[in-house]
Amino acid sequence: MAHFNAADQRAAVATLLTCCRSRRWARLVAEHRPYPDLDALLAAGDEASFDLTPADLSEALAGEPSIRARPDARPWARIALTAAHEKYQRTFHHGFVIALDDREPTEHLNRVLADIHRRLSNEPEREREIAAEELRGLARSRLARLIADPVGRAPSESFR
Repeated sequence: MAHFNAADQRAAVATLLTCCRSRRWARLVAEHRPYPDLDALLAAGDEASFDLTPADLSEALAGEPSIRARPDARPWARIALTAAHEKYQRTFHHGFVIALDDREPTEHLNRVLADIHRRLSNEPEREREIAAEELRGLARSRLARLIADPVGRAPSESFR
């Protein structure tokens, strides 16, 4: 936490953009440093997430990496995930996002496929609300990993 709090504004914003791809979100979180602990940082990230405008949310969604099956996944799984994600993108004009920290890695692919198919029935406005909530969850988990391992790798966006 001390390293993050001491970083200059530009470096802090660049680091925060790895957690949520909204420049406004990253600036808001960086501007409120120093944080006394992880809980305060996570609360600030949540608050900044709720302050995103529709344009900020679009920027964050556009910056999210595409989900994909891992290279060692069975061919049917790669095909199913690719087809479902393409249909989702055509329907909602942004990539599918989901926070999976509450699931075992062996459940990720099935959860992603099930949720894509379930969420395809949503109205566009409802789906943006859900996507915003999933982004908040992703940002929280990425912030926690960032503080726990500041030189670690970006979180995986691949599923089995």
